[in-house]
Amino acid sequence: MTDRVLLRGRDLGVWRGEQCLFEQLDFDLGAQQLALLVGPNGSGKTTLLRILAGLAPPTSGTVTWKDVAIGKLEAENRGEVAYRGHFEALKRDLTVAENLSFHTALWNRQPAFDEVLTELRLSKVADMRARYLSAGQRRRVALAMLQLSGATLWLMDEPTTNLDIEGRALLVEWTRRHLARGGLAVVATHQPDEFATSGALMIEL
Repeated sequence: MTDRVLLRGRDLGVWRGEQCLFEQLDFDLGAQQLALLVGPNGSGKTTLLRILAGLAPPTSGTVTWKDVAIGKLEAENRGEVAYRGHFEALKRDLTVAENLSFHTALWNRQPAFDEVLTELRLSKVADMRARYLSAGQRRRVALAMLQLSGATLWLMDEPTTNLDIEGRALLVEWTRRHLARGGLAVVATHQPDEFATSGALMIEL
C-alpha cells in the first residue's frame, strides 16, 4: 500500500440553516484503502459523497484529490473519480448495451463489456430498453458502468440497494478487486460489515 494520500478532507463541515450535519471532519485515503460512511438517515452521508465527488460545496473545509481541490480538477482528471448515487443515470430509451456504450465513449474507454454483463447476469437483457428493466436490473447496469469507468476512486451511496444476495456478494468482490488493483473507495452503507476489510476507515456521521 502506498503512503501517498490521494483523497484528503480537512475541517469539513455542512450546515443546513441552524442544523449541523457534521463538522471538523478530517480524513486521508491512499491507494488500496476503503472508507465506510455510517450513520442514521439524514446524518449527511449522501451530502458528504457529493462533496467528495465535487458536485456540492461544503459549508467549511476542503477536499483535494492528488493535492488539487476537487472542484478544480482538469477535465482529463475528472474521470479518475466515479460517483454512483441513488439514481442509476440510465437513458431509459436506450438498451442496456447502448447505455454502456454511451458511457464508455464518454470516458474514452473501449466498449468491451460482455464479461461484465455475464458476471451481472445481464446478458439476456443486453438489448432491452432500460425503461423495462426491474429495479434490481437497473442497479446492476449502474454497477456495470462503475466497473467499466476505469476510475481510481469509487464513491458509492448505498450501492447494495435493490440487489439480491448474489448481486451484493459480487459488488463486494468487485470492490475488493478494485482495492487490490490500487484503487480506493468510499461507501455509504447501513451494513458496513458487508464491505469491511482490514484497515478500513470508519467515518461515523
